[in-house]
Amino acid sequence: MTLTPRRAVTLCVALSLIAVLAVPTALPGLSGDARITLAVFALATCAWVGTRIDDTYIALGAGLALTAVGVISSETLFGTLGDETVWLLICAFVLAAAVTRSGLAGRGAVFLVTGARSVRQLVHLTTAALVATAFAVPSTSGRAALALPVFLAMAKVLAERRRLVVMLALLFPTVILLSAVATLIGAGAHLITVSVLEEATAVRIGFTEWLLLGLPLAVVSSHVAAEVVLSTTTRREDRRGPIRITAEDVQAHSAHPVTGPLSAGESRVVLLLATVVVLWSSESLHGVPPAVVALIGAVVAASPALGTVRLKDALKTVPWSLLLFMAATMAMGVALADSGAAAWLTRGLPEDVPPWLFLAAIVVVSTVAHLLIQSRSARSAVLVPLVVVAAVDTGVNPVAAALASTAAAGFCHTLPASAKPVALFADVPSGTPTYTPRDLLRMSAVLAPLSAALVLVFALVVWPALGVAVTAS
Repeated sequence: MTLTPRRAVTLCVALSLIAVLAVPTALPGLSGDARITLAVFALATCAWVGTRIDDTYIALGAGLALTAVGVISSETLFGTLGDETVWLLICAFVLAAAVTRSGLAGRGAVFLVTGARSVRQLVHLTTAALVATAFAVPSTSGRAALALPVFLAMAKVLAERRRLVVMLALLFPTVILLSAVATLIGAGAHLITVSVLEEATAVRIGFTEWLLLGLPLAVVSSHVAAEVVLSTTTRREDRRGPIRITAEDVQAHSAHPVTGPLSAGESRVVLLLATVVVLWSSESLHGVPPAVVALIGAVVAASPALGTVRLKDALKTVPWSLLLFMAATMAMGVALADSGAAAWLTRGLPEDVPPWLFLAAIVVVSTVAHLLIQSRSARSAVLVPLVVVAAVDTGVNPVAAALASTAAAGFCHTLPASAKPVALFADVPSGTPTYTPRDLLRMSAVLAPLSAALVLVFALVVWPALGVAVTAS
């Protein structure tokens, strides 16, 4: 492996931190387990930032190291794989495979997009459709792949209006990433946040609670982002003139019928998905955990009589690497909390910091963190354990702090490599116009501060009205 300047700096930083931690008299008040935990954590973070080694491999190595030296038990390491949030995600992917196999995405696109008669109307109808996909596909990259054929159909119709095609190419990944906060299963980072919160504070955020807090932010931020994308990538003359996209245009890029009566399989998938979402949203009424609801839904979706996909085919769509990554980083979070390392890292924070300033600092750091750590889940694995402990020490509600950090970390649009959906739409089939790194930077310069400001407003004003206080009770 070539030692590039970035890797050289990363290696020097990691070795320097380990050297300091290895000196018994340095950093007083730090226990042996805490020193080991910080050393492993520093190495893992530097590897995530400065190398191309697979994120999951790094996380598994860190979890194994912490287990081997006795900081955490093997039961803790392997037990995270049995966490109900992991099972929730597995079953959600099985359900998503059934939805994808049925071809309902194309019908949804036709229902919304073909009604547009102006550029702005097309942009906001597309945004609404993309937000809705967060309930059907529990992966931003999966949603991007599902939406790509719809974009290609729109690009073909608008081929003579190049700037509009570039705008749409940027709109799709932007909204997909920002709208993920709508649901608990929208991103693996959300499940890491929930696990860290439960471990540190015994407070568990369920599907309904996350939906209540995240969906309004997803809707507002997505439509604000749509206006930013529209204004930064098109001119006034580009936005003039009518727009018309027909069902035939979408059908040309879909292997399933997008018009006409629903097939028996499509009807069953619609009913199943609606039932699962309703049961998830009404957990407080029936008491069945979301993971159990998802498992029932997955079994039905893959059943020989009622399903639309075979179980072995659906399981092939599950991102097992992401699940292993989540399990390993959950174990790392346990080590940070139980060893006292997280408390030591945050003990120097002044206790009289105003809550709004504390939350503002968290939002800013979480927003820019994607420039260093590309993986959204890795960012939450690094930030959320520290944020939760720091919030407790400063009197801020750890739930509000963790949610603000996770929501802010959803902004990752600055570079093509910042997120998989951005990379996917930056490399569309030859002949289709798409955005350049310069387009991304122009859009991000406007959207980043707006996105951060929105998260802060929700944390300080909207979420308290929904039951999540700013300060700890």
